[in-house]
Amino acid sequence: MVESWSSFDTAESNFRPLVVIELAKGTKEETIEWLTKRIVDKKTDGGAQLLIKPLVMENGVENIYLVGASHLRLLLGAETVGLVKECSDNSMRAFTYSSRKTFKHFADDNHDFLTMAECQYIIKHELENLRAKNEKMIPGYPQAKLYPGKSIVRRLLTSGILVQIFPLHDREELKKLSHSWYGRVKVGYQPLDDIRCYFGETIALYFGFLEYFTFALIPMAVIGIPYYVFAWEDYDKYVMFATFNLLWSTVILEVWKRICAILTYRWGTLLMKRQFEEPRPGFHGVLGINPVTGREEPVYSSIKRQLRIYLVSLPFVCLCLYFSLYVMMIYFDLEQWVLDYHNENESNFSSLMLYMPSIIYAVVIEIMNRIYRYAAEFLTSWENHRLESSYQNHLILKVLVFNFLNCFASLFYIAFVLFDMKLLRQSLATLLITSQILNQFAESLLPYWLQKRYNRRMKKRMCSKKTDTDLSLAEQVNMEKEMGTYLGTFDDYLELFLQFGYVSLFSCVYPLAAVFAVLNNITEIYSDALKMCRVYKRPFAEPTANIGVWQLAFETMSVISVVTNCILIGMSPQVDALFPDSKMDLVLTVALVEHLLLAIKFIMAFVIPDKPRDIQTKLAKLEFESLEALKQQVRAFQMQL
Repeated sequence: MVESWSSFDTAESNFRPLVVIELAKGTKEETIEWLTKRIVDKKTDGGAQLLIKPLVMENGVENIYLVGASHLRLLLGAETVGLVKECSDNSMRAFTYSSRKTFKHFADDNHDFLTMAECQYIIKHELENLRAKNEKMIPGYPQAKLYPGKSIVRRLLTSGILVQIFPLHDREELKKLSHSWYGRVKVGYQPLDDIRCYFGETIALYFGFLEYFTFALIPMAVIGIPYYVFAWEDYDKYVMFATFNLLWSTVILEVWKRICAILTYRWGTLLMKRQFEEPRPGFHGVLGINPVTGREEPVYSSIKRQLRIYLVSLPFVCLCLYFSLYVMMIYFDLEQWVLDYHNENESNFSSLMLYMPSIIYAVVIEIMNRIYRYAAEFLTSWENHRLESSYQNHLILKVLVFNFLNCFASLFYIAFVLFDMKLLRQSLATLLITSQILNQFAESLLPYWLQKRYNRRMKKRMCSKKTDTDLSLAEQVNMEKEMGTYLGTFDDYLELFLQFGYVSLFSCVYPLAAVFAVLNNITEIYSDALKMCRVYKRPFAEPTANIGVWQLAFETMSVISVVTNCILIGMSPQVDALFPDSKMDLVLTVALVEHLLLAIKFIMAFVIPDKPRDIQTKLAKLEFESLEALKQQVRAFQMQL
């Protein structure tokens, strides 16, 4: 039973700041008064029923506000957002305030029952669900139109009145997490439960996948080292390594589904009900009625969106793909020129020059990927998708198609057009290693160095000032508001996706790919951890039950790897010697083997359950209990009639 908000007093004398709101400088006083009133008003009056106080800086400007909530308010909010917690009988159930005593570790005076990340997620949810009632505009800004049901925070963001909202770090907890996570070099597992408690499930699941993928690469690396060192050219071993690669790529993805289910069940997100998606902040259109909610909101023609996609976005993506192929052909011209130079002037310098085209091309690929990413984001935003999930799916599709062609087209060309296995091995090694070095520098080392410089300047400036407010809190907020914003796990998963492609597509040609991938991922764990704790603002926790569309992307890559490895095996001299008279027999045999391996792959994916048996049983039990409870409610209602 959901308790009525009117029966609770959620005021609290002990204010704990959890979230920071930064307004634009010069924001009108009437706007600030209206916004703060809506935040503190009771839920029954259309407010968020939260706590808010200004943070006065040394210059006296009050454009930064701290938001918190009482313990009771957070518990009621936990029920609203559908948080799942562990009960005293070790089962996982959706939290309700009325049955709070049945949950493990709950006590009225235990303010740690909800993690800080969960508290900040609740506050974010309540702020985003502040909706206009009868207001036609934001007070003080006639151009910022409102209508009943419109999200106030989203309108403030799109109007430029609200600069940013971000959750505060907990210095003590962050220090403990940093020490156990990356503070010392050790051989062992990451503290995934602690990461989840501090950063939320989405980020914890990424680090869980990164750790799992690294361990999964070790068998490939162990087998690849002797294969590479001894330069085995025996046909049986060649086929054996490629076959192992194909089975490996299937098994690791299926096993990950099971591990993912175990983690998300323990964290409660596997059972969380999907929230109804609101229109994304950048969505615009003429005012209309949503047929589902009955509320007024912008409406945009799907026909116009499709025209934008197929008449503008699709041609632009095709043009970018053509340009990528054009750059690739320039790379091959440069490769030929260097090879001719080496043949004419054989020396140590000319030998080193042989690697320069691949290194230059790898750098160009990274630059093109990053420029295209900005263009893809602009185009996808211009397409005006209503839901964030639709926006993300179209963005991921654009980026994956371009990155796949940009990174792997040259390798396919070398393998299946030039038939140059030596150049393929050299190019694969150079592209893989160069991209890993560039990513480590661009994503972690450079941002860390810049942030460290800023923090040093900020500390000197803050220590030279005398303020009446808490210096440490003012210093913390000042530092964190200038930190970079973590834009999500998109780039991190993309990097792993491309790495998986390098390892699985042509691994039988360059077995050391898995070795370099393992070494990169070990450093990636530490550099990404450093990045999360020291470089970026703390992101809001986002509950999730899996890695989403990336699971499908990895599975698609593994299917493509079956085709490429089978063709590479068919091109080997040993296999070619078995069919001296008829090349058609060779082609048909390779196609048959490829179809058999694909069949085995899909059979394995079907046979291996996505969820362990005990979790399937627990989920079935919860579903049964929910149905029984619903039946009892129906009987009680019928008896009253």
